[in-house]
Amino acid sequence: MILSLMEQYQERLNVIFQALADPTRRGVLGRLGEGPASISELAKPFSMALPSFMKHIHVLEDSGWIVTRKEGRTRICAIENKAFATAEAWLAAQRAHWEARFDRLDALLERTKND
Repeated sequence: MILSLMEQYQERLNVIFQALADPTRRGVLGRLGEGPASISELAKPFSMALPSFMKHIHVLEDSGWIVTRKEGRTRICAIENKAFATAEAWLAAQRAHWEARFDRLDALLERTKND
């Protein structure tokens, strides 16, 4: 059971970080950091056809980085905090792990320096 939960967590992390691998998607997230926007607003700075841009929107939505809602004929995108929280938790755990290792290395070097 625990192994299954860990596998699910790893798969979730893979999807979250894969979505960030593309500069277009990072650009969309950067823009959405200023507030919600329509698909057409988000697509403006990118020189690609709307169907291609929509693939990026679907990746971000499927990975949990954004949510979309329909207002009349317009689809509005907004940042979703769940993916940020998951990525942040993983990064914090990695930072704590490596800081502890570096602290031990510093202590070892200090001891050997005094010998």
